[in-house]
Amino acid sequence: MSLNSKVKLQQQPTEIPGDPQRWLALPILLTGAFLPILDFNVVNLALPAIRQGLGTTSSEIQFVISAYATTYAVFLITGGRLGDWLGRKPMFMLGVAGFTLASVLCGVAWSPGILILGRILQGLTATVMAPQVLASIRVLFPPSEQETALGLYGATFGLANIVGQILGGVLVSAHPFGFTWQAIFLINVPIGLFAFVGSLFFLGDTKADRAQRLDIGGMILLSAALGLLVYPLVEGRETGWPLWILAMLAGSLTAAVAFVLFESRLMARGGSPLVNLSLFRKSRFSVGIAMALVFYMLSAFYLTYSLYLQGGLHLTPLDAGLRTLPFGIGYFGASFASAAIMRRLGPSALTLGFGIQVFGFGLVALEASEGLTGYLQIGLVVAGIGFGIVMPSVIKAVIGDIDQRHAGLASGIVISTFQIGAALGVALIAGIFFDLLGSEADFASYARAFRVALSCNVALLAIGGGCSLWLARNRH
Repeated sequence: MSLNSKVKLQQQPTEIPGDPQRWLALPILLTGAFLPILDFNVVNLALPAIRQGLGTTSSEIQFVISAYATTYAVFLITGGRLGDWLGRKPMFMLGVAGFTLASVLCGVAWSPGILILGRILQGLTATVMAPQVLASIRVLFPPSEQETALGLYGATFGLANIVGQILGGVLVSAHPFGFTWQAIFLINVPIGLFAFVGSLFFLGDTKADRAQRLDIGGMILLSAALGLLVYPLVEGRETGWPLWILAMLAGSLTAAVAFVLFESRLMARGGSPLVNLSLFRKSRFSVGIAMALVFYMLSAFYLTYSLYLQGGLHLTPLDAGLRTLPFGIGYFGASFASAAIMRRLGPSALTLGFGIQVFGFGLVALEASEGLTGYLQIGLVVAGIGFGIVMPSVIKAVIGDIDQRHAGLASGIVISTFQIGAALGVALIAGIFFDLLGSEADFASYARAFRVALSCNVALLAIGGGCSLWLARNRH
């Protein structure tokens, strides 16, 4: 062997081996990622049964959804930081146990108030559980295996969306053990028990190298800023954007500025801030967060497509859920291929995924006025394939270069960004849909409103693709 070859071998970095039980731990972790997404979707199709069974008002029914969504989005970053501080395994187990018990409370709820309380507790415990999944993948798996693990993480999102769209209708219709809407919450019990017991045996514990105190002041300010932002986005359209909702949005900006100033001063004094603001100086991280935001505004598609199917084409909720399967199948299948695509293309995988989504959803928008044509179904499959490529790729862009001691924080930030993007997409794009629809109830009106709303999502995906081009050019 030549001297130059020896030098090159010595210079090559040795990859840190992963946790020996990482592949046994992964299904347990993915179960923790599956539950919160399942609960976002499964409740929608059971809302009429909940309203009939508990005698809820329209505002209470809306709060069954928004209480969970708001709590989940607001406390994710704090939940991720708790994992860095106290250990990701105990926080994951605490979150799974709490989520399971909260699901039982929802399933036995005897009044709208108890159901809403259970939903808040579900959202709160999910924020302790969910960030530990990505953080543990970042720490337990060596870099050469992270793309595969993240691809399976993306597939889990796809599976949760597919199951959630169908399971709600099936459980409410089948009346298992005499339950109706209660079954959609009680189904979480065996799933939660599997995750809890499995984590006892297979999940290794990790946390930040240096113990840090929890930044209570930062936690309060950040929670206030996110709460004042997310709640108006979720409730604004339903309430008609009254003055107090707009005041909350203005207050969120004030709280955000106060949070940044507080964290900056804490860092300057050598303290341990809740959010290490230096993360945002990394261009890969900041651009990844921007892409995650515009990408997940696509959540408005699920709402507007469902309204198009049920209001315009007069399909039943179960039939409407089944009509989303082409998108879910494309998404689920592409998630398994995403690891190989990311390894081969690097950041350019994002550009490919965004481009495929633009083409697929563009085809759906063009065909919407003709009804459920074959081309529309093809467009949904293509769009799902693009989604399955982008989902793990954008997560990799955000957390891939982050120091392991901040893995929980970065995971909380990216999942929180997804939830804020979802709320923002529904508030803005669904708002456009309803403004265009007006009081009309014919198919042409629904098709026009859906076409324009989806075109807005296509434009946002094109912006995400532009960001990915910048990321690919500056990959080094």
